[in-house]
Amino acid sequence: MTPPGDGAVELHMLVKRYGAAGGARPAVDGLSLTAARGAVTSLLGPNGAGKTTTIEICEGFRRADSGTVRVLGLDPVADARALRPRVGVMPQSGGVPGTARAGEFLRLAASFHATPLDASALLERLGLAGHARVQVRRMSGGQQQRLSLAVAVVGRPELVFLDEPTTGLDPQARHATWTLIEELRAAGVSVVLTTHNMEEAERLSDHVVILDHGSVVAEGAPEKLTGAERQLRFRARPGLGLEELLSALPAGSAAKESPAGHYLIEADVRPELLATVTAWCASHGVMTEDLRIERRTLEDVFLELTGRELRS
Repeated sequence: MTPPGDGAVELHMLVKRYGAAGGARPAVDGLSLTAARGAVTSLLGPNGAGKTTTIEICEGFRRADSGTVRVLGLDPVADARALRPRVGVMPQSGGVPGTARAGEFLRLAASFHATPLDASALLERLGLAGHARVQVRRMSGGQQQRLSLAVAVVGRPELVFLDEPTTGLDPQARHATWTLIEELRAAGVSVVLTTHNMEEAERLSDHVVILDHGSVVAEGAPEKLTGAERQLRFRARPGLGLEELLSALPAGSAAKESPAGHYLIEADVRPELLATVTAWCASHGVMTEDLRIERRTLEDVFLELTGRELRS
């Protein structure tokens, strides 16, 4: 646990409501969290969970209704001038004028900092060197995302906020972005990011905070959240008698079919369990496919905590 006052970002009982008085709904509801210095902290949550609002309050773009916010020990609104050269911001969308040319805008952003990264080298690194003279509005969504990332990091910030940094990126660009984030952390930069990509969060994060309805529902290192439990998965014909299969397994085991023909067994996965399942299937004339042992993923945890229903 990071001691009070030592975090890159510290929020205590943060509240932000939207709507008219009397009917205002909380987008952030008593949120408290700490993002450690020199680490990657990921905020996960369904649509409307309060992730972007929280990030925008930390960036000083919105004011909280109540609670305290400290970014690098400072107030993001009252101390905006002092924080600006120390913090990089990549918003979820926009942030770069559509009429600007990519290279010119990045060099302009670099000029506001004492020891910026080389703008041309950064464009090359992110696959944008060939688009340096192109107006932003004529770039693809993925190219605009990469340019926004370049603007966020060109000033060598101590802390960078990345709101959905890989949305719309192809696999090559996504992996290049992940590598850049890992290099930022290795250089001691604090990173706070929001994402819906569970693989991204599991790979990059030192600490994960899962939000729902504006509050923290779970947090910890990815391996702490997913635990050590292993699962057995396999495919077979739909409609196997799971109750009969469970009777052959150790007490406390669980089994389910979802979707049809896809089976999950949660139990103490040992060689004997694997042998029992395959023997049971063989004795019932069941051909299994894609039999594998795996650990719970961050996506499994996320769905358990926030539900499987669609959110608007």
